Amino acid sequence: MTDPEALDAEDAKLVTLARGARGRVGAAEGAAVRDETGRTYASASVSLPSLQLSALQAAVAQAVSAGARGLEAAALVSDRDDADAEGAAAVRDLGGDGVRLIVVDAAAGRGT
Repeated sequence: MTDPEALDAEDAKLVTLARGARGRVGAAEGAAVRDETGRTYASASVSLPSLQLSALQAAVAQAVSAGARGLEAAALVSDRDDADAEGAAAVRDLGGDGVRLIVVDAAAGRGT
C-alpha cells in the first residue's frame, strides 16, 4: 500500500480520480490511469452478469479506446492489499513493466 500523503501532485490527482470513480457508484474499487500524453481516465469496477471488469481493467480499456499508446502511471483505491492480477496485467500490457502502479487503501488518506 502507498501512503497517499507521500505522492507527488500528479500521482495524488490519480488517487483522487480513482477515489471519485469508486465513490460515485459505491463500487468496491476505483482506478485511474495517466497516458503518455498526460490524459487521465478513471473507472470503477464493473460487475454485470455478462461483464466483469476490475477498476484497473476498465480504466485501461478507456485509455485504449481513446487512442492511448502507453501509460505513465496507474492508481487503484481498494480495500485489498494489492492490485488484482488481471488489472495489473492490463496496466503492464499498455504501459510496460516500468509503469508505476499505486495502490491505496480505500480507508486511508481521505483528504487526498
